[in-house]
Amino acid sequence: MPLWGTASGPPAADGEAAGAPPRSSGGGGVKVIRSLLPTRRRLRLDPPAKLYFPYEPGKQVRSAVRIKNISKSHVAFKFQTTAPKSCFMRPPGGILAPGESIIATVFKFVEHPENNEKPLDQKCKVKFKIVSLKVKGPMEYVPELFDEQKDQVAVEQILRVVFLDAERPSPQMDKLKRQLAEAEAALEARKKPPEDNGPRIVGEGLVIDEWKERRERYLARQQIEGVDSV
Repeated sequence: MPLWGTASGPPAADGEAAGAPPRSSGGGGVKVIRSLLPTRRRLRLDPPAKLYFPYEPGKQVRSAVRIKNISKSHVAFKFQTTAPKSCFMRPPGGILAPGESIIATVFKFVEHPENNEKPLDQKCKVKFKIVSLKVKGPMEYVPELFDEQKDQVAVEQILRVVFLDAERPSPQMDKLKRQLAEAEAALEARKKPPEDNGPRIVGEGLVIDEWKERRERYLARQQIEGVDSV
């Protein structure tokens, strides 16, 4: 049974990982039964069950996964991994509105092969897990949400690591490059200051906008009408 943890803290102990059935103690039978029922998916992942990484030993490589909220409520999500010291996610979690999606980037350090194994024959034991939690409307994301409502947390998917030959073209590699480029573009867009579509202020409070132009046209029309009436 692997130990699951986030990149920013120690792994959770067995049985305490998000999504695990709560311990029953006197009157907890309802919670236990509820935890055994199938959970309706709140998120759709693309790729759905694997994280593809280019195989480059000794380097930190990247993978990507699109996460979409397919429910009718706001949903918080969080990454967990069995290797929090060598992997991290950007973002490690967040809150998605209904229909909203995001491309998360996953970073992993690739160890050198052991026992002269062929690079792509290595079986990576590292796994990632995405858990979800229904929340009431838009709010600031904090990881503690999942600790406060453990009995409402659902495991969406456990993702297996798959290495790709970085030098050999493949549909998976092409898709990975597109998703990484899209994630980088979205990150750069978030860094830019918001556009100000309001009036532009120049100098000592001089406002330049369409209202000034309308006023000037009105005054000019008043002058013409005054001359005509003389």
